[in-house]
Amino acid sequence: MMVLSGARLYRQHDENRKVGHVHGLLLVCGENTPDLPEIDGLPVHRLPTRPGKSDVDPLLSAEGAGHLVVLGTDGDLAAVVLRLLRKDKLATTTLGFVPADPASAVAEIWSLPTDPRRALHLALVGDVDPVPLIRDDVGGVLIGRGVIGPVRGVAYCDDDVALRGAARGITVEPDDAGAGLVVQVTKGSLFKRRITFNARAFQLGCLPLVPLADGVPYSRPMKRWTWYRHTEDLRLVRGLA
Repeated sequence: MMVLSGARLYRQHDENRKVGHVHGLLLVCGENTPDLPEIDGLPVHRLPTRPGKSDVDPLLSAEGAGHLVVLGTDGDLAAVVLRLLRKDKLATTTLGFVPADPASAVAEIWSLPTDPRRALHLALVGDVDPVPLIRDDVGGVLIGRGVIGPVRGVAYCDDDVALRGAARGITVEPDDAGAGLVVQVTKGSLFKRRITFNARAFQLGCLPLVPLADGVPYSRPMKRWTWYRHTEDLRLVRGLA
């Protein structure tokens, strides 16, 4: 188990690495979160699952709010980022993430540790590496993976037709190597056939379905859906610590 002694954070196998001066806020979202060591100088705020305006906004003016560390699910992280977007604080806030779920798509996509203690260490002392922030056309954000399907309809990736007809599923993820999004369309009932697109925007018109964003289903079936790259990136801590 990791413990903090002075300014050192100890990892497994008694391996230590310097944390140095800690500045920021730790936001613990939900009940089912892993235990973490107490860290001198890092205030802890316990929030509900997928915290909203009344939970997050008062903290954004607190001392240390320029660096937030979120402990929770991908959906919890998205909820916090949405408040940063609404309060116009993306450019002035850095964000670390400690996944509560080892199957976190955000951790997979951005190569973040899933061990809570390693993830906390990186979130505190790692380098900021901006990544694309994805928005939808109903006021939400996508940080990790969006899932749609089975689906029947017409989809576009920028000006390219990505789908006309039926598909087993569509996944959308942020991509810092291209225009902002990577879209994978999976077709075939017996033999899967995947087609990948890179685009700034994904647009879909279809029979009613419920999109899934960062593990959270939308509140009602939709006939149209759009994901697109926001003009500002997310200042995510993911560089080597």
